[in-house]
Amino acid sequence: MIRVLLVDDQELMRRGLRKLLEIEDGIEVVGEAADGREALAAVPACAPDVVLVDARMPRMDGVELTARLAAEHPSVAALVLSTFEEDAYIFGALRAGACGYLLKDCSPEELVDGIRKAYEGETVLDGPVAARLVAELRGQPREPSRFHGQELLSSRELEVARMIAVGATNREIAARLFITEGTVKNHVSSMLRKLGLRDRTQLALHLSRA
Repeated sequence: MIRVLLVDDQELMRRGLRKLLEIEDGIEVVGEAADGREALAAVPACAPDVVLVDARMPRMDGVELTARLAAEHPSVAALVLSTFEEDAYIFGALRAGACGYLLKDCSPEELVDGIRKAYEGETVLDGPVAARLVAELRGQPREPSRFHGQELLSSRELEVARMIAVGATNREIAARLFITEGTVKNHVSSMLRKLGLRDRTQLALHLSRA
């Protein structure tokens, strides 16, 4: 019996997933949580094998939850189920230790199959997500685009800069890099000072030109 914990901030989604999974042989829904903090608190009591994780949630999102599960409950498989296809979520979750990433428009059969594969330790990727990953891997050998003043920034500031360039919020950056939002703001302030820019909008435009 595969024990599944549902983590999603929308109650309607949790109810729908529960009804879908309860009719499947060999799968048992052992708990629900509305965000990452609730999920971490529930894990010791319900002892799930697979945690079905929403990417964007209040208080603690799916990327941070995945990282915490990998560190504190390494035997539990985190499978992300999300409506978002942004690289920050996809690659952030996979780097944090997720065993897979599915989109919410997948079929019920794909979801059930994904849960079973996650339980067996296999990697689970939706078609569009797999395409993103392949594109990322194909692009790795290329030298990253440079921008004026890049040599003034630290390696961490460059990581933050590249995420700002693709539209990531401070919260998304913090989750992907496993730092606080306050630290992200400090890095942004430092970059503005070093590059002689006025605000975050000017910074994003400066970076996007690269």
